[in-house]
Amino acid sequence: MSEAQIQSAGFFLELSPDWLILRASCNAHGFIGEYHQRLVGEPISEFTMAQPLHDLRNSLARQRSSSGIARAYRVRLFDQPERFDFAFQSLDSTILLEALESPEQGVGDWLGSVSRLIEGLERGDRKRLMDGAARRMRALTGFDRTILTMGGERIESARGSMAALEVAGELPPIVADANAEPISLFPAKHDHPIPGAMLRAPSPDQLEALRSAGISSVLRVPVIVDRETIGHFECDNRAARPPSFELHAAAELFAQIFGMLL
Repeated sequence: MSEAQIQSAGFFLELSPDWLILRASCNAHGFIGEYHQRLVGEPISEFTMAQPLHDLRNSLARQRSSSGIARAYRVRLFDQPERFDFAFQSLDSTILLEALESPEQGVGDWLGSVSRLIEGLERGDRKRLMDGAARRMRALTGFDRTILTMGGERIESARGSMAALEVAGELPPIVADANAEPISLFPAKHDHPIPGAMLRAPSPDQLEALRSAGISSVLRVPVIVDRETIGHFECDNRAARPPSFELHAAAELFAQIFGMLL
């Protein structure tokens, strides 16, 4: 089994149920000023401010999306001016905590636009509804192409022609830059993957397939109805895109409402 890695755009911590740090990405020091060797084996509270950590744990325990991932935005968790967006989920007996630096502007813009995009969808006719959903998902994300797959049905909305993408296995929910070097985790555990991590690195074969197709960035969201995945949206972009947990949450919300309408 290959070594688990994450994308370089953010950092990653794997925690025990009592929030002891079990693994850390080797780029953590670039974000929070502490090296991964120092972090592992210590409680996360050793490196964070008490009140934001308390608020984060409470809010993330309450707020779960249909995929089981909770998010929090613009959190000043560490004793430094930078703020972070977090994605949080339970995996077996551990907790996965992923973080991205918060954008300076635009917080709330994507989530705020979902209702307006949903209102414009034509109801009643399945084909028109799917066509409209693919176009509006592309408008929401700003990606060059959106492909909506529902069983054997496939709808594409694209800005210009793009090569078909054929990859083995399932891509991560977010791929920020297919040309960026993945980051290892410490300690390395070849028998302990992180399949649910949003920022997990694509496999070498998947990265090569993305590059061959001229695609640098990908965003994927499932269409879930009554806890069953009935399809998915895949958004592809020629150029690299800064990753955003908020954008993915907005796309996930759009997909969820679309599934209900369908």
